[in-house]
Amino acid sequence: MAGDFQEPAQLDLPGLLDALKQHLVAMGIEGVPRSTTPEMTPAAEPDTAPETEPAAAAGRPHKELALSAGEIFGAVVHDEPKDSEASGEYAGLGLDEMEKLAQGCRKCRLCEGRNKVVFGTGCKTNPPIVFVGEGPGADEDRIGEPFVGKAGALLTAAITKGLGLRREDVYICNVVKCRPPGNRTPAPDEAKACTPYLFRQLELLQPKVIVALGSPAQMALCGEPGGITRLRGKWLSWRGVRVMPTFHPAYLLRNPAAKRDFWEDLQAVMAEVGLVRKVKSEDGA
Repeated sequence: MAGDFQEPAQLDLPGLLDALKQHLVAMGIEGVPRSTTPEMTPAAEPDTAPETEPAAAAGRPHKELALSAGEIFGAVVHDEPKDSEASGEYAGLGLDEMEKLAQGCRKCRLCEGRNKVVFGTGCKTNPPIVFVGEGPGADEDRIGEPFVGKAGALLTAAITKGLGLRREDVYICNVVKCRPPGNRTPAPDEAKACTPYLFRQLELLQPKVIVALGSPAQMALCGEPGGITRLRGKWLSWRGVRVMPTFHPAYLLRNPAAKRDFWEDLQAVMAEVGLVRKVKSEDGA
């Protein structure tokens, strides 16, 4: 009758499996598993899982993903190397030896149109700051020194008038050592071919702070996805060295209003390395 209907009780799956096992054993069937508890497949992570990682895993690259953040954003992202792998093929070489090797480098297509390799210039012994740009321009390719054009003049003014230092008190270099055609942004494979030079430079220089001038420099060093407008002014890290991403001087020439943010970033760098600028009063005291 309808009034006597009762919902069936939920099945006791482990109990049924135990009963079935006992029945099979009683029938003399071999190969029956001893475990009475079925191995359950872990539930898949929900699609709404938080993006943040546990503290112990923070900062580690996701090697299991098919595409890394750098590949998605068209840049090179470098895993933290073991000490024995930090310098790769250039381990044990000094800056002068590295520069000689770079002069004859043919690891990527940029060598085909270069006039001069632009390796780096400035203080070679523990400079307080290393400025890293993306690549040489026409003036740099002609002279063989980084940041000597209009953008270089702006950077020099920031160093001398802003920081109160000389160019020879800091070190200046680029991610790629040869000029990209038309001053375009270096391609990912070009940056990848050249970063061993850059990394060995930084290992030898051991600066207090690295200033990444523009998004390509930041991506080559830190691989943090996102535009420079979002990342500028926020401290990042390269192998334990603090990195300050900020605007490239060439961008400041096109967008003078960004100079204020650029100067704020340099002030944070000054505080980090312990630089104190003496500001003259109106009477010159």
